[in-house]
Amino acid sequence: MTEPEHAEIEGRALLLYDGVCALCNGVVQFLLKHDRSERLRYAPLQSALGREVLDRFGIHSFPDGVVLLTDALRPQERLYHRSDAIAAALKLLSTPWRLLGRLVTLVPRALREFGYGVVARLRYRIFGRYDTCPLPPLHQRQKLLGVYE
Repeated sequence: MTEPEHAEIEGRALLLYDGVCALCNGVVQFLLKHDRSERLRYAPLQSALGREVLDRFGIHSFPDGVVLLTDALRPQERLYHRSDAIAAALKLLSTPWRLLGRLVTLVPRALREFGYGVVARLRYRIFGRYDTCPLPPLHQRQKLLGVYE
C-alpha cells in the first residue's frame, strides 16, 4: 500500500469490487453518486491494494463478490463480504439508502446469500464485463484507488 493510499483510506470505508464486472462498476457509480459524506473509497479486487487488504485478512483466493472494510487501518476495522458488504455500504449513505441497508439486513442471511450467489454467478452473462477497469469521471477519481498501477 502506498503512502497516499494509506492516507486516503485510514478511518474510512474501502469497497473492494470486481473491476472488470459491469454490474460491480454500476454499483460503484451508484455509491459514488449517493455518498454525499464521502465516507467510501473504492479499489478493484484485482489491484495490488485489493490483494494486500485481502491478504491481511487471510483471504488468498479471489472472492466472488464485493468486500467492504470499515474503519480501515484502525483497531476497530471490520471486514464485510457479499450481501453483508452491500448492506453495510448502503448504511453509510444518506436516507433513503441508509434505510434500505437496514431493511436488507432484516432478510435472513441465508436467503440474502442465496440471492447474492445467483447474481454473482450470472453477472458476466447478464451485465457483461470490461477488458480493463473503467475510470469514473475526473471529479470522482481521487476516490478510486489502485487503478493507476
